[in-house]
Amino acid sequence: MRKPLAALVCSALASTLLCSTARAQATQYPGAPPVLLGAAWYPEQWPESQWEPDLARMEAAHIHLVRVGEFAWSTMEPTEGNWQWQWLDRAIAAAAKHHIVVVLGTPTAAPPAWLTEKYPQTLRIDNQGRRDEHGNRQQFSFSDAKYRELARDVAARMAERYGNNPDVVGWQIDNELAASSFDDEAKQQFHAWLKAKYGTIDALNQRWWTSYWSQSYNDFNQVPVHDKEENPALLLDWDRFVTDTWVAYTQNQVTAIRAHADKRQFITTNTMGWFDGFNAYKEHEGLDIAAWDDYISTDHFDWADNAARHDLTRGYKQRNFWVMETEPAFVNWRKTNTPLEKGQTRELAWQAIAHGADAVEYWQWRAALNGQEEYHGVLVGANGMPAPVYEEIAQVGKEFEQAGAALSGTTPVAQVALINDFDSRWAIDFQRHNQQFSPVAEMVDFYRPLHQGAQGVDVIGTDAPLAKYKLVVAPGPNVLPQAEADKLLAWVRAGGNLLLGPRSGMKNFDDGLDPHQQPGPLAEALGAHVSQFYALDQPVPVTMANSPAVSYRSTANIWAETLATTAPDTQTLATYGPSNGWLDAQPAVVARKVGKGSITYVGAWLDEASLKHITNLLLQQSGVTSIVPDVPADVEVNLRSGPKGSVLVLINHGTAPATVTLPPSFAAHDLLAPSASTSGSVTLPKYGVAVLQVQAAH
Repeated sequence: MRKPLAALVCSALASTLLCSTARAQATQYPGAPPVLLGAAWYPEQWPESQWEPDLARMEAAHIHLVRVGEFAWSTMEPTEGNWQWQWLDRAIAAAAKHHIVVVLGTPTAAPPAWLTEKYPQTLRIDNQGRRDEHGNRQQFSFSDAKYRELARDVAARMAERYGNNPDVVGWQIDNELAASSFDDEAKQQFHAWLKAKYGTIDALNQRWWTSYWSQSYNDFNQVPVHDKEENPALLLDWDRFVTDTWVAYTQNQVTAIRAHADKRQFITTNTMGWFDGFNAYKEHEGLDIAAWDDYISTDHFDWADNAARHDLTRGYKQRNFWVMETEPAFVNWRKTNTPLEKGQTRELAWQAIAHGADAVEYWQWRAALNGQEEYHGVLVGANGMPAPVYEEIAQVGKEFEQAGAALSGTTPVAQVALINDFDSRWAIDFQRHNQQFSPVAEMVDFYRPLHQGAQGVDVIGTDAPLAKYKLVVAPGPNVLPQAEADKLLAWVRAGGNLLLGPRSGMKNFDDGLDPHQQPGPLAEALGAHVSQFYALDQPVPVTMANSPAVSYRSTANIWAETLATTAPDTQTLATYGPSNGWLDAQPAVVARKVGKGSITYVGAWLDEASLKHITNLLLQQSGVTSIVPDVPADVEVNLRSGPKGSVLVLINHGTAPATVTLPPSFAAHDLLAPSASTSGSVTLPKYGVAVLQVQAAH
């Protein structure tokens, strides 16, 4: 039986009240809307005579937020020690006159030419030993002491001046942290990091298994510093060191700002979705909220992948987040920069809100007259006249105002979690064994049916608490230390259902092979282990047990593992058909009850229908039901709940109209069309959106 929506909404409300609801919203400032539409604005690039027309056009589009300053160091400090703040004072004041609040970006992603000329040691060195030159951005070394000093100074000076400005709501540290450096100082810091971790070089040699290929070291300073084609343990430790270095780089500025800034002003940085240059969970531990830059990385919009990246960002702090940048219809950096279709920019904005964003900000407001991104999409052209997408974005702004009060204080609630493990992603990427084995693609493949079935998924790190979840999916915990396995197993025995994907439990904490067969520390509880793994270049048939509707078309692609059961109560849920001989008739998916819960192991990269079949079985077994059942395939459903109520967001990502039948157990009205009657159903046009305020009957 499906759980009535009223009960689901009440359960969501109860869960929300039990969780921390402290979130850095602009509503901490009197008069600011609870949901913000924004744009990146660069007043330093334009004569002040252009500011007023731009800001007036922003206000007309219901834009209440601008990000300013993140690339303006050469304007703030045109020569060393020559600080120029008056232009920024006037820009913030001018925005405020149009009811627009400001996020200030520290300008450290783009140091000025005088700095890199006078202090060449601040320039990063790439993996091939080449020093960056001035003229692009992110040419600094993240480990250089002098650059840290200069970065802290500019952040502190900004905070001293604007830390109590009522029109500044928050701070963005740097911009899209990305490129590590291989300069001498970084190498010295890495060697010191290794010594602090291992204590002795003998301990490192033992744990890294350096007797292989005569890699043994006599001193920490002998350890090479590269990010590819090295011992897997070295590579994994390098990425961990890079994470710690970026955390220190960020906190260097955070502490400078916090010394002067009003507590109402949040501090964040803007991450980039699935980017794995550092562990973003650790990076966010010292930040107030998470924020990310939402750009479509493929030629066509994949709504499930984008939804997963929103949930990923929300998971960094396990609270609402901001979209600090998103595209106004198109970008300039793909091979073919096809635009979003008319209507998709709006649905993209509402998808962000549905997944927990409290602000959506477009990059950029106005086309620059020159520079590397001249062809990037904008709201207004270089001449200041609106681009075609301006009206669509203005509609979004108006709708944010209409629905803002109902959305205030709400956040998505999920009973299902997907584990995103940076160590495991790094380890698999070092040694894919099949070039098509992408850890991100694997996570999205698992996410897609989970979200369709549960209509709410949290993407969490390995340290997140699990008690509130009924089903946890770990697509590929390749690096599975005993402590993490013990945590998962305790949750399973207490009643949780765990779904593991292929390549689980192959490696220990040092990225070395676990001598126990997969899934390593969980093999005994599963009552099965992996006998062998195989890379696939052709599809392999798979037969699903007790599922004739799926079995005729089920296949495994990219990766397949043969499973051997070791306990009489371990069930085989799928087997391989005839293929290469090694796989024939061998188990592909097994499951076992453990305590009050269960563990299911999927040993193959299954096709979409087969994976949906498995995830639906687990959702049903876990007692997780859809919020709105039987929705069309292209319709996305998300629920945001809070102490004062719930809001249901329906988005039709398809090109044909879609009708959603609402359960009879609740009353709702569309916040975007107050005069329209839902009458038990909602029909969404192509790329249509409905935002329903839900009143559940108890």
